[in-house]
Amino acid sequence: MNNFNYYNPCRIIFGKDTEIDVATHIKSFNVKKVLLHYGGSSIKKNGVYDRVIKSLKDGHISYVELGNVKPNPRLDLALEGIDICKKEGVDFILAVGGGSVIDSAKSIAAGTYHDDIWSYYMDNSKPIENALPIGVILTIPAAGSESSTGSVITNEASSFKRYINSEKLIPQFAIMNPEITYSMPKEQIVYGASDIIAHLMERYFTQTKNVDLSDRFLESAFKTMIRYTPIAIENPKCYTARSEIMWAGTLAHNGLLGMGRDEDWSSHNIEHELSGEYDIPHGMGLSIIFPAWMKYVYKDNVDKFAQFANRIFGIDYANEEKENQALEGIRQLELFYRSVGLPTRLSHENINTDRFEVMAKRVFEGRGDAIGSFKKLKANDIVKIYELSK
Repeated sequence: MNNFNYYNPCRIIFGKDTEIDVATHIKSFNVKKVLLHYGGSSIKKNGVYDRVIKSLKDGHISYVELGNVKPNPRLDLALEGIDICKKEGVDFILAVGGGSVIDSAKSIAAGTYHDDIWSYYMDNSKPIENALPIGVILTIPAAGSESSTGSVITNEASSFKRYINSEKLIPQFAIMNPEITYSMPKEQIVYGASDIIAHLMERYFTQTKNVDLSDRFLESAFKTMIRYTPIAIENPKCYTARSEIMWAGTLAHNGLLGMGRDEDWSSHNIEHELSGEYDIPHGMGLSIIFPAWMKYVYKDNVDKFAQFANRIFGIDYANEEKENQALEGIRQLELFYRSVGLPTRLSHENINTDRFEVMAKRVFEGRGDAIGSFKKLKANDIVKIYELSK
């Protein structure tokens, strides 16, 4: 196990009707004006918007609104939000939505203090030294951004999709009411599940030795997702399923389960180019890319992949058949994806396959010549992974 230093100040407020008290949590920060940031019409249709507005008004909290966040959140809207915050004297951002809204809010929060915020996404060596405080009302369990250090933004002008990381971007609180997620369509449920599972696997597949405790935590969360995702699809108003998925999504990406181990993140970086290029849902891209990455790298630690197959899917072969066991684990993962309606090939979504070299090259803009820790990958490796995903 590696040395580590873990810090996460986000207060989790979990359960039914918790969003109606949002003003109380905001007022503890002595704010003057709030930017209410959200996506499309869903929070207005399911009543969340009205409850939030009532809480703000009852709490005599001044606010200004910025909606229209899209999946794969755009730099242009973040820049608009930065301008609003500066002109209106905003000193707190309330993000009501899923990962896209929260990531956009983080970009605005950091950009209010840093000129040319996009340069920080393109060069992660530039530190985020300050940011507006953020509160979250989570409506889509998926990205884990409600208590993470990260923000991912797409620059439509260049098709780059990039991230920043900083403890300054961890939200101050996250209100999580599983009932809010009842109105999510099936597609959002499965894309969110794919994102959560990918966050677990980016941490699970490591070359770090003696990390059995966090292995077990990650496996438990993974099995929770396998169990409850089909239930949430079949019965969208099952509070138990929604609760388990929502909590798993937070734990998958708040940093705790990666402590003491090297994390990989190749699959995310490879997928970012895919969704940046074709504007597909991130969870869809991950269910396509992750199995291809696994097939390409598993021989670099067959034991880890055999352990994954055994502990997650109950596959138990003789010791000399570990490679077959590893491959069967990958096959079972693909079968699970398909069982809940996720694609596992580019061809399943009729995605163009003539941009592999362009996307592989773009992965390394501002990043050196290799990514990943499980197996160091260069541009030619990434092209081969894209080929495996066809």
